[in-house]
Order: sequence, then structure tokens, then C-alpha cells
Amino acid sequence: MALASPKRKTTTATKKTAKGTSSKKATALQKDQQPVKELEKEERKETKIRLKILLIASECSPFAKVGGLADMIFSLSRSLAKLGHDVKVIIPFYSVIDKSLYNIRFLGSACVHMGCNCEHWIGLHETSLDGNIPLWLVEYADYFNRRGIYDEPGGEYKDNAYRFGMFSKAVLEICKEMGWIPDVFHVNDWQTSLVSVFLKIWPNLLSPFKKSASLLTIHNICYQGKYDAMVLPYLGIDWKLFTADTFEDYGQINLLKAGIVYSDFITTVSPTYAKEILEPIGGAGLSEILRKRADTLMGILNGVDMEVWNPKIDPLIPANYDKTDLKGKRLCKEALQEKFGLQKSTNVPIVGMVTRLHVQKGISLLKSILREALATEDFQFVLLGEGEKEFEDFFRRLSMEFSGKAASFIGFSEELAHLIFAGSDFFLMPSLYEPCGLGQLYAQIYGTVPIARATGGIVDSVLDIRQDPSGTGLLFHQPEASALLEVLKTALDLWKNDPPLIQTARINGMRKNFSWEESAKKYEELYIRIVQKKYSSITAHNPHNPYLPASLFP
Repeated sequence: MALASPKRKTTTATKKTAKGTSSKKATALQKDQQPVKELEKEERKETKIRLKILLIASECSPFAKVGGLADMIFSLSRSLAKLGHDVKVIIPFYSVIDKSLYNIRFLGSACVHMGCNCEHWIGLHETSLDGNIPLWLVEYADYFNRRGIYDEPGGEYKDNAYRFGMFSKAVLEICKEMGWIPDVFHVNDWQTSLVSVFLKIWPNLLSPFKKSASLLTIHNICYQGKYDAMVLPYLGIDWKLFTADTFEDYGQINLLKAGIVYSDFITTVSPTYAKEILEPIGGAGLSEILRKRADTLMGILNGVDMEVWNPKIDPLIPANYDKTDLKGKRLCKEALQEKFGLQKSTNVPIVGMVTRLHVQKGISLLKSILREALATEDFQFVLLGEGEKEFEDFFRRLSMEFSGKAASFIGFSEELAHLIFAGSDFFLMPSLYEPCGLGQLYAQIYGTVPIARATGGIVDSVLDIRQDPSGTGLLFHQPEASALLEVLKTALDLWKNDPPLIQTARINGMRKNFSWEESAKKYEELYIRIVQKKYSSITAHNPHNPYLPASLFP
């Protein structure tokens, strides 16, 4: 595959070529570029152990984003780098990435050997995240030069197993060629779970990665990567592994299932979700195999980028504020009412939503009760979201029917999202399930009281003010329309008859720390634990063994 070096663009971002040895072959990855600027020592926090960590994903903000995975990769990589670790990120080089916005440079090419004697020449490009974290981009036009990341309007790409299977194999080939061997391969969801598989089935004596540990993070267990089993030969995976204990799932392959089996450790994006997926109702068919890995499964709540989501410094809201002075929040409420054509009133509470219009988000429950609530209760409703046409049409009609009291924007706008979190009094999240959830985190940071269903990450981040004086919201438990209507009416009643309690919940939420720094420290502890275990399984503890970093053992 012929590769052309992209234009150099002026940017504030700096870049770095990964450490490694260049191959003598002309086709190997080259290392003739200047390194990306490293974090200054005084900017780093001291850490006893410095790990090489590779975050592998199908998305990363701001380059390629479909959902929350992209934000997680960006924020976690930055927080880990601040802790002093050697962090890199690798994603496919999709054609949807706007090359004009970033200083992307070509490093070289490498051959990825798949099964069936297939060879793919891939290009490796590099830019940086946050000015100091190397981001590797894997180019292969046949797989990634498309209109979408996972799908097009007509549906999912039929060859996704081939696309992400090759990408997963390319990750290992690149690390080997660059001479940069991670201590931890942190893979995410089914798209990159094959990295964990390849690490285990690679011939051990020849593998440069035999001391590397793998960690799989499951962001949503309902997305599993189920495909025709005939892809196995292309992946170079022996048919003897096509069993119910590894890949097989009712005659298909299940890539997430394989990742669960072969990864050294598994995390989800909240502690409660880690428990929920062990049960049949929450495990989406994988609860049994997850229970076998229960001792190597834990949940770590995603964090929030406080440089982006912070009412004290947020440039996207009309007035800034904090927990000591909420005047700015009142101004944001007035701006929200004006923006959406609602009647101006500081006494009427605004219930806001920023969501995908999907059944998972509890929109069917809301659809069942919202007309009645608007007709009988004194509140205003604002929604920002897009998704299923049935729900989009419902909210359009509702906005016309209750003009001045309800309004919606079908689509997405970053500025409107920030305004809704800042200007609303309550934030509604009736999710049927919620692996982590970010809306309830943003709401609390902005002093907006969540009204939410107790599931997944919501349980780990919202306390019911009716049951706990340190509470930050109101929760309902049963996924039923009647339960949602009851808790909404309760919230509105408290707004009218017990304002101090609502104010307490508001301030309690603003005091909570949802920063990525806290979550990154938990990942750091886990990385160290699984690397120590990996090293110990290879050789007995010997502080003089050159393969064992002395820093790993006190």
C-alpha cells in the first residue's frame, strides 16, 4: 500500500516519536523524526513506579468520537501522564479525522500478517494529545477510509470483525517494530479485545510481550461484536478455540466474550455496573462467563474533565458561578428560558435533559407520563437530544402543544448542553440501565439536582436527599412509568414546599469530586497490581532479575 506523507500544519500541539530501534529494512517503521515534547519534570507528580501504558481504542477525542469512550480515552491518558507514566494512545486513522486541524506526521509502514496468508501494509502516523501524549494513528485505506467509524446510514459495516481484527494485530506489530513494549495494554470494548487474545496465543518463546499485562474495559456489555465464525481463519485463530468457553456464541464468534476470557483483568465503568453484569438480567448473555472471572473484575467510575465541565470557568455559559455564589446560575436559568422561548420565571423549576433518544435512556417511560405531568404540574421542560425518529417526533409535537412551557432541540450542540446543565434546576435521567452515565455527574457539578433511576453508575454517584443528609438528588428504582411520575412529582413538591432541602442537595452535589484524577489513581493502582502479578507468574521474585523493574518491589 503506497503512503503519502500528509501536509504539515501549524498547531500548538507537539509530537513525539516513540522510543525504539529502527529496522534496517526500508519498509520498517522509521525513527527519523524529532520527539514530541515530554512533560516537564516540574509538571509531573512524583510516582514511585513509572509504567508504559498503551490505551487502545476505536475512538479518542477530539479526533474521532461517537460516544463517551472517546472522552474517556482522552481524559484518562492525560491524567495518567500527569501521574508520571509513559502513556501512548492508538486508534485507527479514519478518513473522518480532519487532518487540517492537527499536525499529523507519517512515521513509516509495517506489514501485518493475518491468517490465510493475508498481508496488509499499514501506515503509522503520529500526532499528540494535549501537547505531550503521543497518539498513534493506524492507516489502512480499505478498512478505515469510509464515511463512518462503525457504520453508515444503511447500517453497520459488514466487515467490522475484519477491520478491527486487523487493527488489533497491527497494534502488536507496531509496538514490536518501534521497540516500545508496554507494561499494560489497556483495551476497550469488543473492537480492541482481540489484542488480549493475540497476546495470549502468540507463541510464548517468541513473544516480546510475555511480560505485558492486558486490561479490558467494558463500557457497555450490550455491544459484543458478534459475527460469522468464518472470520476466524483470517484472524489466524485456530478452530479448536471456537468453543463455548472462548469465542463461540450460538454459532457465531463473540469478540467481547473472547476478550473477557483472555484479558488478565477486566473493568467496567462503575462499581454497581460491575455487579449488575454478573446477573443474567444485566449480563446480556455473558453473566455466566463473567462470574468465572469475578475475582478479576472491578468497576471504576469514569471521571469528568474539570477543565471542560466547571461552572466557575466554563466559557460556554453566560455567567460563571460556584458553590459559594450562585448568582451566575440564576442568570444561566434566565438565559436558558430566553433561548428556548420559555416563560420568564425564577420561581418555576426547569427540568432539563441532555440525552440520546433511545429506549435504554428510559424515553419510553418519559413519553408515557410527560404530557400528564406538564398538564397538571407547575414546571418547565427542556430537552436536547437526537435518536429514534418516534421519540424525536414526540418531543417536537410536545414543544408545540406546550409552547412556553416545554421546548426541545433535536440534534446536538455543545453550547446548548452546557447551558442546560447550568440553567436547569433538575436534571432528568430515567435510564433503564446506565453503565456509568455522565449526565448526572455534570448536573451535580453545575448545581442541578438529578432525578434519576437507581442503576449502574447513577447508584455510585447520586445519593437520595430524602434518605441521606449528604444526598445530591432523588432516585427511583422500578423501571416503570408510575415510579418516574411519582419521583418527578416529589421533586416538584420539594421545590415548592422545602426549598432548603433542594438547596442542600444542590450544594452537596457541587462539593463532590468527580475529577479524572481520582479515577486515574484507581487505574494506576490496578495497573501496578496486574503487572506485578504478571511478572510473578513468569519468574520467582528476584530483585536482581533484569526483567523485573526494581520499582515494582518495595
